Amino acid sequence: MSEDRAVYEALLEAKDTGEQVALATVVSVQGSVPRHAGSKMLVRQNGSIVGTVGGGAMESLVVKEAIASINDGQTRMPSYRLNDLANGDPGVCGGTIQVFIEPVGAAPTLLVIGGGHVGKALAELGLWTGWRVILSDDRAAYCNPEYVAGLAGYVVCKPSEIGQHVKINGQTYIAAVTRGMPVDIDLVPTLLKTEAAYIGLIGSRRRWALTMKALREERGLGDADFKRIYAPIGLELNAETPQEIALSILAQITMLRRGGDGSAMRWVGDAESLADAANIGKQ
Repeated sequence: MSEDRAVYEALLEAKDTGEQVALATVVSVQGSVPRHAGSKMLVRQNGSIVGTVGGGAMESLVVKEAIASINDGQTRMPSYRLNDLANGDPGVCGGTIQVFIEPVGAAPTLLVIGGGHVGKALAELGLWTGWRVILSDDRAAYCNPEYVAGLAGYVVCKPSEIGQHVKINGQTYIAAVTRGMPVDIDLVPTLLKTEAAYIGLIGSRRRWALTMKALREERGLGDADFKRIYAPIGLELNAETPQEIALSILAQITMLRRGGDGSAMRWVGDAESLADAANIGKQ
């Protein structure tokens, strides 16, 4: 099998399985370098590779950048001079190579912990809006394809053991819609050990206040820990039904992921000032 074919097949396999990988492509070269422009290498989160962009110390640096790209979801385009090892260059070929690194794989993951009414509605809404959704519950009846069809994963386990079953990284958004405070006290410390981009916890303000008190006294957590938690979860929509609550949760996650501020987009000025602001009719 050719090297390019192996890279592309590994990329397709990653898409099918939901594995997040990075694709490194040599985009420009100058002088003497080990690989030509267009050479590709797939990098997995554990550092294993398919293909090569040149080997040696330079390739090791590319692998590190690729793993960072997988974790934060951002592209990179580092350049490497291959002139003088004594001066810190990762090679001595005599040229310069630039590599474009892009994270590739499944859509960001929405991990729903708790398969009750709200969890079911949130999983369905997340699936409809294009998320890779994983549902977890310690009750098998609330976590299976017959209960909510088409999800990327169904994990039946204690909430506090979720980290043993699901790979949680900087592209994972966690909505813990659990049954009560005792579950949350065990769950929150586990979630804080992860690199999750978002950790939301359902419940009233009173429930969250009591949970924080217990976590301070029993688990030694402090203000820095609590700042990572969005609780009560969601935006204030005066939501009542499970579907409305799910909408408020996913709206908050989308806002944070896309860098929004949650303010209304309604224009409160007159039509003339709106046209000026939008530059309508201007040449």
